[in-house]
Amino acid sequence: MPDQDTELTLSKEAAASLADHSANEMPTREPDQAASEASPVPRAEYDQLKTERDQLLDRLARLQAEFENARKRAERDKIANRDYAVGDVVEKFLPVLDHFEMALNSTGTADQLRSGVELIVKQMEDVLRQLNVTAIPALGTEFDPRHHEALGSVERPDLPDQHVAEEIRRGYKLRDKLLRPALVRIASNPKQKSE
Repeated sequence: MPDQDTELTLSKEAAASLADHSANEMPTREPDQAASEASPVPRAEYDQLKTERDQLLDRLARLQAEFENARKRAERDKIANRDYAVGDVVEKFLPVLDHFEMALNSTGTADQLRSGVELIVKQMEDVLRQLNVTAIPALGTEFDPRHHEALGSVERPDLPDQHVAEEIRRGYKLRDKLLRPALVRIASNPKQKSE
């Protein structure tokens, strides 16, 4: 019979709890029942398994910490990138804002003020073009529910039926993505309907 100081006997339940790392202390023997189900494990092998388990738990804890740090870093990078993009856009609009303020402080005539505002609108359209934002063509085009939002219809015998008669608010898209639809009134041509 082996010496109890050099060999330990582990039951199946104790081996499972060792694998689950729930027991940090050496398992104790159950009388009679454990002896019949248990297999002798040398003390050196037990110590080696315990060391490996501790190393794996330490590695798992480190990996979890690395994952959490990577997640936080990705969130910080996302916020920094968004702030950079917003800053770039705002920087392009600041001269437009400066010109609006100059127009408000202007003491010129209504015609001078109007021509100044027209220049500001042109400057604003240039900035939008730099940002790949384009106006959606509406007036005179066929009504397209993907790009136009109808506010009603007007009877117009000079326009084809279901074409845009009035543009209330201009619509815009960023490359191919719709930012907002154009608000329009649609022509209703009774001559074309009766034919």
